[in-house]
Amino acid sequence: MHLPKFPVVTPSFHSVLKHRAEEYFKNKGISSHGNFQLFFKAGLLITSFIALYIHLVFFTPVWYLALAEAIVLGFVISFIGFNVMHDGSHGSFSNYRWLNRIAAYTINVLGASSFMWNVKHNIVHHTYTNIDGFDDDINAGILLRFNEHQKRYKFHRFQHIYFWFLYTLLYMFWVFYTDYKKYFTGMIGAVPLKKLDFVDHLFFWGFKALNLFLFIVLPIYTVGFLWWLTGFLTITLLAGFVLSIVFQLAHTVEHCSFPDPNTSTGKMEDEWAIHQLKTTADFAPDSKFISWCVGGLNFQVEHHLFPKISHVHYPALSKIIRSTCEEFGVPYIVYPKMHQAIASHVTHLRNLGRN
Repeated sequence: MHLPKFPVVTPSFHSVLKHRAEEYFKNKGISSHGNFQLFFKAGLLITSFIALYIHLVFFTPVWYLALAEAIVLGFVISFIGFNVMHDGSHGSFSNYRWLNRIAAYTINVLGASSFMWNVKHNIVHHTYTNIDGFDDDINAGILLRFNEHQKRYKFHRFQHIYFWFLYTLLYMFWVFYTDYKKYFTGMIGAVPLKKLDFVDHLFFWGFKALNLFLFIVLPIYTVGFLWWLTGFLTITLLAGFVLSIVFQLAHTVEHCSFPDPNTSTGKMEDEWAIHQLKTTADFAPDSKFISWCVGGLNFQVEHHLFPKISHVHYPALSKIIRSTCEEFGVPYIVYPKMHQAIASHVTHLRNLGRN
């Protein structure tokens, strides 16, 4: 399959947006990377992760306290992914490359591969958003049908009911299956991986081994198999659901499109920036609490258009993007409340399961 190509437009909508964003940072005299608030939040989340892990594994609190801590740890792991790893992997966490790399590598400690994430998310997903066969984020195998181009099975009539459970499996599936599948097949969807060098192989296997030791071997040794299994499932199922639902609300809702390239030329209809606006949605933009928790990923439109700008600036960028969209007559998809976006996701899955 040939990779889709986006038309080159001069002047492009994207160039106008970039110029206005650059003017904003220039006039404010601020960096487009993270700030003290982000660094403080990152420190708080990582410290919380370490403290909870040590207390659960080495001090074995009573069961009801251990369960509560496991639930909190599941959220903390998700929040580290949203706030620290995500910005770091895009190079927007800090002005310093080494600090971005450290932030990005938190995903390795948590069990996933930063190498695979970089290709799957930063390169493939951000380029070919919602293009079936290329964007691996909308490929859930046969169990879920995310767009009209995918084959429909009879059991998809119930996907808007059972997806809640499937989303809880994301974290475990990601750590213990999909990373290895990408590693051994050398493919992410229809996109081939670049060749891994010795250091890439070393990091992949070294961190996988570290994660197995930290999250399976050592806890079983200190607390026993059944208590470990209870805590492990609580943490991973909760983290899996939180990670899944936040990312799905960005692209698989009613108003987002799933465009195909021209079958003969491979070209897309819209330039890249407009494609992003048609395939991406914001939710709960006025909720500072949700923005804090999900690392600004409720501003997915802003993130997709400016992935190298830290999420702490997305609320300001949203005003620039929204006004520019109104000026050019380009759609800007936003759900005022998170529950509205969830309802739209459920409706989207129900409609695709029936038609």
